[in-house]
Amino acid sequence: MPRESETTTPETLPALPAPAPSKRQRGDVLVVGGAAKTPGAVALTGLAVLRVGAGRLTVAVAEAVAAPLAVAFPEAGVIGLPQNRAGSVTGGAGSALEGQLDVDCVVVGPGLDDADEAHELLERLVPMTGDDTVVLLDAFALGALANDPDVCRPLEGRLLLTPNSTETEILLGHDAGDETDDLPELADRYGAVVCGSGYVAEPGGRLRHIEAGNPGLATSGSGDVLAGAIAGLVARGVDLGDAACWATWLHATAGDRLAERIGPVGFLARELADELPRLLAEQR
Repeated sequence: MPRESETTTPETLPALPAPAPSKRQRGDVLVVGGAAKTPGAVALTGLAVLRVGAGRLTVAVAEAVAAPLAVAFPEAGVIGLPQNRAGSVTGGAGSALEGQLDVDCVVVGPGLDDADEAHELLERLVPMTGDDTVVLLDAFALGALANDPDVCRPLEGRLLLTPNSTETEILLGHDAGDETDDLPELADRYGAVVCGSGYVAEPGGRLRHIEAGNPGLATSGSGDVLAGAIAGLVARGVDLGDAACWATWLHATAGDRLAERIGPVGFLARELADELPRLLAEQR
């Protein structure tokens, strides 16, 4: 029988902390991903990080696209990572990030495109993260976790997962069923807050459902925006589960606003990010 979930609305969400005057007090986020063919995923994640009010952003992408991304995204610090001949970020790229991982939140996965390299990269990054750093895994980093569940054991209690339905099946190791069963199973298995399909599951059984959203959200880059919104709120000091609920509501409601203004399909992921500051301001 599907597990019962709490329905989450703006009235039941926790109050978002007011932005502090200092950039550093508003939190630091590092986004790691961006193969040579897919730097846009990191850019979308980073844009959402800043749109929810985080103070400082660094993005790490394949070295071939680092300079163009730095020009196109002047608000972010950019680190070039070693890549192989196919343009994929290599597992050895972790050495380029030494000293960069003591931040409030690290997002790993957007735009990575090689499963084996992603696994090696994750192996190298986990031991280097700060003791209080929250880590969010998305896309190919989730596949790496599924292949080696122990790789993130040191991160239990400060780990976030944002799987789509296919990634949920990979992490479960069996066909997906109902989200109200699958996501709590993942939360307990990996000691992580799990966010997907409008649900947020936490270890121990808490499950919340956000009633918003529409089919237009299934657009390229939409999940990257959601991951960035979660990371930015975590960096600002919001609890992991509450940050995932806030971000899910913001992301889904942004889609609803765009569907009314533009049409039920055809709005873009970058437009979702642009809606976030206004939505946050309305909830104060």
